[in-house]
Amino acid sequence: MKTHHWLAIPGTFFCLALLFQSLSAEPPARVYQNQLRPISRPKPLLADYPEFVQPVLESRHFEAPRLVDDAGATISVRAWRFSYNARGIIEMPNHLDGSKTALIVVHPWGVDDGQGWRSPEPAGVAFGCTPEKNAAILKHSRTIINPLLRKWRDQVGLVLMSLPRDPDPIRTRLYRSMDYTPTSAERRQAAMDLADKLSSFEYRGQQIPDQIQLTGKPVVDYFRQFPGLDSSARYNNEGFWQLPIPVMKPIKVADQDVVMYDNEGYDRLKAFLQDNGIEHVLLCGYATDMCICSTTAGYENLRKDFNVFLVGDATQSTLPANTTARYATNQSLSYASLDLLITQVSWIKPLLRRTARR
Repeated sequence: MKTHHWLAIPGTFFCLALLFQSLSAEPPARVYQNQLRPISRPKPLLADYPEFVQPVLESRHFEAPRLVDDAGATISVRAWRFSYNARGIIEMPNHLDGSKTALIVVHPWGVDDGQGWRSPEPAGVAFGCTPEKNAAILKHSRTIINPLLRKWRDQVGLVLMSLPRDPDPIRTRLYRSMDYTPTSAERRQAAMDLADKLSSFEYRGQQIPDQIQLTGKPVVDYFRQFPGLDSSARYNNEGFWQLPIPVMKPIKVADQDVVMYDNEGYDRLKAFLQDNGIEHVLLCGYATDMCICSTTAGYENLRKDFNVFLVGDATQSTLPANTTARYATNQSLSYASLDLLITQVSWIKPLLRRTARR
């Protein structure tokens, strides 16, 4: 009978060595002591920017032990979540290795910001869906998101922004992508091409209907013919959604920042982040109740594979029927906190010295 000495196959010992080395590189498992200590007189959460987010008020808060505890931590991120079963808000410290952390901005669309892409008149819709609401979002990005990026860009492993649809010849030469880093000359030419492309479009669609045909179900007929949100060519003009959407102007995109596109898919994004050694994500952008939740770089995807911290005051929800997103953002963050850790800009701090692990 022939004996197969498989361990004698050339390269087998080398492969086994790599396997054992890989296994030994995994962080050791640990038991998390989920001991909750009541916090007396808890302060409101997300109270730094009441213009943009209504503070979170809950009577019962608990302090929990440190959850993320990287050996080479450089960033302190305090965070919270809500638990109906614990009957209150649970706050906890976290220590993150900045080199393993990505700061991701979801859907910073550049509309009505002077770059050329703008809301079609008289009734077209995009992003915040009216020029006034887009102006409020631009103010938020100028006040909160751009300073956040400027402060942390050189202290995290990666800054990434997501935009809708597919890569195109203009934006792949304007921004670094997951596949390509353009030269300075390419960026300059792409900026001129973008301006030409956006300025050549006719931003004009139809008026809202002045007559509606009603049958035996007038309410059904009314909303079928006049919905609250119609972003089709009827109001936006044919070709509007094929234009290259830039990153909003208040956000200053650095050469090393990466821009990815939703249709590249989550598997591609996941592999890119992992190839760059990313384990943690500080997530922000627009909109809290929609794109930040469910697009390619949204938390429904990312939280399956990464430690996600949603930077609550660096987000804004959609705001129909309101002049401010503060209440809608509060509600969106409160709901997300059932299964997600929420932090805020002032809770993200440099970790000046390593403290003892619990």
